[in-house]
Amino acid sequence: MTVQDPITRAVARNLCTGCGACAALTPAAIRMVEDPVHGRRPVVAATQGGRIAAQEAAAVCAGLGADHRSLPRADATDLAWGPVLAVWQGWAADDEIRHRGSSGGAVTALALFALQSGLARGVAHVAARKDDPRRNEATISRTRADLLRGAGSRYAQASPAEALAEIAAGADPVAFIGKPCDVASVSRAAAADPSLAGKLPLTIAIFCAGAPNLRATDRLLDHLGMPGDATPTALRYRGDGWPGLMQARWRDASGAETESRGITYAEGWGRILQADRRWRCRICTDHTGAFADISVGDPWHEAPEGETAAGRSLIVARTARGRRLIESAIAAGALVAVPEARDAIARAQPNLQAAQGAVWGRRLAMRAVGLPVPADRGLPLFAAWCALPLRAKLSSVAGTLRRIWRNRLWQPVEMESRP
Repeated sequence: MTVQDPITRAVARNLCTGCGACAALTPAAIRMVEDPVHGRRPVVAATQGGRIAAQEAAAVCAGLGADHRSLPRADATDLAWGPVLAVWQGWAADDEIRHRGSSGGAVTALALFALQSGLARGVAHVAARKDDPRRNEATISRTRADLLRGAGSRYAQASPAEALAEIAAGADPVAFIGKPCDVASVSRAAAADPSLAGKLPLTIAIFCAGAPNLRATDRLLDHLGMPGDATPTALRYRGDGWPGLMQARWRDASGAETESRGITYAEGWGRILQADRRWRCRICTDHTGAFADISVGDPWHEAPEGETAAGRSLIVARTARGRRLIESAIAAGALVAVPEARDAIARAQPNLQAAQGAVWGRRLAMRAVGLPVPADRGLPLFAAWCALPLRAKLSSVAGTLRRIWRNRLWQPVEMESRP
């Protein structure tokens, strides 16, 4: 199919985030496929119906851009990070959930409380695919046991917004958990469809620095010692303590199971996975979930001692309904939390603050060579870039020009038609 429709064009130009919303809302015409290099991306049917569906789906695509001007903002904190009504540092009161979570298990605890309180009858999230733990699948959980399947980080390509198809077709209210880009697309879909909005009582975003591709996961498994002819049976990126060790299990040709050694988060993410984040992640302007009701991330300003400490989460209320759920969960004893100052995100995630500044320079370099950039509105990107040290400013532009040349980013991304 020629690059005519807006969804195929978004993929070709490295603007797609892979959230899956377009495929969920028009499943007869758009489906998600996974490429080891390019990640999970939509493929549009080469028909007139496909082109029409893509035109409609483009309205919910946050990869093409997001309008932050629609968000309420009271001060500089809101302007930089999205609405921040209140912040806590806390953890799941349930010891198993706290231990299994990437930090303090707050996301799982809040999702479970949403089920138990009757706010939701299901929770949409991602979990490792049962037949291939290297990959993720969108699922809707209705029990504690099912939620625990998705506990812990999944540093791999994921399309949780694919669950919108089941949510839209059903009658139950379903809470949604995803990366900031996923939540942004879900927010746009809900704004366009009041019926869908009524079935989404809560959205939770997980702080994100980018999603590595399948090639990075395979490189991680190789680093962990998995033989080339073995079949992976489990892969943990984070969890079982804070920040947790990366560890895998596999089955060899004889059927024997082996568990790998564990490596640290710093080694696994810093030396292996993060290099293969997709380009769209590198020009992302929202790493903390500005469009969510609640955002949760690591409170790195109080970093853990060791690799498997008792976890803590930074919990941000972005809307009134998000704040109500957090306060109700604390009052009910599902969540243990203490208030933090509203500027805690900046203190906890200085790398994300610096990344936001670098984005302006990266997009400047892209524009200079004629590459399209997302149509984001209402963010102080230039001010964030100006706040960077001179060397970081120059690196954001010159480094991007080198990446454009090295990665041939002007060449269209083409997805093979495979599931």
